[in-house]
Amino acid sequence: MQRILSDQLVPHTGRTVRIAGWVHRRRLLKSVAFLIVRDSAGLAQVVVTDPVVRAAVEALPEETVVEVVATVVVNAAAPAGVELTDPVVRPLGPPAAPPPFDLYRPVLGAGLSTQLDNAPVALRHPSRSAALRISAAAVAGFRAALDTRRFVEIHTPKVVASSTESGANVFALDWFGRPAYLAQSPQFYKQLMVGVFERVYEVGPVFRAEPHDTVRHLAQYTSLDAELGFVADHRDVMVVLRDTLAGMLDAVGGRAGEALAALGAQLPAVPTQIPSVHFADALRIAGAPADEPDLAPAHERALGEWARREHRSEFLFVTGYPMAKRPFYTHPDPARPGYSNGFDLLFRGLELVTGGQRLHRHADYLAALAARGEPVEPYAGYVEAFRHGMPPHGGFAIGLERFVARLTGAPNIREVTAFPRDLHRLTP
Repeated sequence: MQRILSDQLVPHTGRTVRIAGWVHRRRLLKSVAFLIVRDSAGLAQVVVTDPVVRAAVEALPEETVVEVVATVVVNAAAPAGVELTDPVVRPLGPPAAPPPFDLYRPVLGAGLSTQLDNAPVALRHPSRSAALRISAAAVAGFRAALDTRRFVEIHTPKVVASSTESGANVFALDWFGRPAYLAQSPQFYKQLMVGVFERVYEVGPVFRAEPHDTVRHLAQYTSLDAELGFVADHRDVMVVLRDTLAGMLDAVGGRAGEALAALGAQLPAVPTQIPSVHFADALRIAGAPADEPDLAPAHERALGEWARREHRSEFLFVTGYPMAKRPFYTHPDPARPGYSNGFDLLFRGLELVTGGQRLHRHADYLAALAARGEPVEPYAGYVEAFRHGMPPHGGFAIGLERFVARLTGAPNIREVTAFPRDLHRLTP
């Protein structure tokens, strides 16, 4: 008999079926026992009246893996409106050791640190697994949106010979006796691959050895990167980003609607044209000093409130960041060279995306490195490619975990990350 999942029971009403999963909960009443079985699709209620089967169920702690063969009957009070009767229950392994918290309760009562210490079981709780389902749907939407626009998915090295972002901290390692680093982004490689495919994207881990200990930073996170050639300037990149975000949110709604509902989250609307302000104007709106070189978290929150109030938008582009705060490969604004053709996208008052137009002429790279006092040698393989013809191009990078945290309202990015890596945590 082929196994079916809990959300496939209704069409089998009146028939004998086989399900399998984890003992989610047992309710042992005087005349009847209820066994709730959890699988990847949800919950199934098994009604036990036979004394022998009841005794077997009593001996099965929560989280024990079992198989149940039973008859599907209608019961409006049961999950999905059906339940399983006259069951045969068979363990598929030894009795499980009880987890350090009750997974059957609607709210996972343990503190976040305890959850992270016991992530393999904590992630089984519907509230934790729901966030990961949303994450998976968002990635699927990212890929689909760019595939439709003739982007090609690429896979680039995560061990590199030099740091990508000038001045940022990197994780150093030994590579057969030579120094190497964990990649801070696929930036160099995705630019080089524009020379091959014109439009490329990647989904992969990036590593930042910056000693942040906040609710919104990780030392390793998943970056959704895209790069496209033959742009006029950064505004072409912003259009693609807008459409990509809309595709991601559509996919979340279509693939993970139940997970959203479980977390009480609602999808924001993506405006046809996301409002945009120049960095200099953003400082004024946020009440920051005019000579401030970057936006602080408080400034971002103020801008998010302004975007909701003035434009009814959860999203806001801030363009024209000062060149001094952007990587050397950023294209300057031709009309205002002190500012860049770069942007950030704020989502609900938090930076979610960084992007912009890149330099594409070899001579401009040499000049940019010289202006910052950077030697060419560490970047030689990267810079050399621009001698062989590269189109005007640009791109962006979305932090997946930050996107999901903001979407679901999670106060800590670790709540939507399966196995977070940060300043303090390397396990499990």
